[in-house]
Amino acid sequence: MTLSKDYWLGAWALLAAATAFAAPAMPPHLQPADQLDYRDYLEAPDHRAFAIAPGGAWGWSAGEPSAEAAEAKALGDCSGHTEQQCVAYAVDGRVVFDQKAWTTLWGPYADARSARNRRSGTTRGDRFPDLALSDAKGKPTSVASLAGKVVFLHFWGTWCPPCRRELPELNRLHAAMADRADVAFVLVQVREKFQVARGWLRREGLSLPLYDSGALGEQDTAFRLAGGGSIADRRVASRFPTTYVLDKRGLVVFSHVGPVADWRQFEPFLRHTAGGSGK
Repeated sequence: MTLSKDYWLGAWALLAAATAFAAPAMPPHLQPADQLDYRDYLEAPDHRAFAIAPGGAWGWSAGEPSAEAAEAKALGDCSGHTEQQCVAYAVDGRVVFDQKAWTTLWGPYADARSARNRRSGTTRGDRFPDLALSDAKGKPTSVASLAGKVVFLHFWGTWCPPCRRELPELNRLHAAMADRADVAFVLVQVREKFQVARGWLRREGLSLPLYDSGALGEQDTAFRLAGGGSIADRRVASRFPTTYVLDKRGLVVFSHVGPVADWRQFEPFLRHTAGGSGK
């Protein structure tokens, strides 16, 4: 028996529909393990809402008396897991996500007067500690000396498997931002010598900019400060890898602990910060 063209078109339509049902569009920045929670949300009873924040924090609620109540609860749940601003992604199964507004959420950025009064620290809005570093040629520098640029500051080590796995993806983000001279990528090795980290990057064919923390080995658990003294590395990074983004005035606008599955999703955020901060 010969099957008609209409039969095959109908079969392909059914297959496409089944595929779309099995693999719904996912909210941005969700890590693979968290995507299962979004699938649970899709099957939950109304009234329901799902909220997200840059970096992958999320929250959701279901069975609320109204859509407004569900959204408020989801936003509150999300906010309890991040310093970033949370926004609604879906309400009662309907996607309400604003892609254009999403990439502005690292702002608003501090003006010069406000930035001068910020305390030193690692939370959102703080002035990041002025770590003493050396560039790839051994020239002394520091975090504060990079003022005027958006700084993508990444702490990692070759002894850290999650660090190694995400670096090729991070390398693609670095390449995508090559047209922005006002965005600096600063990879800082932790608890190992600079030569070890540099050798590994070269063997892997990765062209990421590496800065020397001055670490002498696995027992060296402190960063040097440009003004003298030191700070424990766990005060900067509770675990590795850890990433910070600083605006052009040296203030923290974003931080993330752990690896990221798709660093390219952060490109529009970096571009918005480069264009909007330091003015």
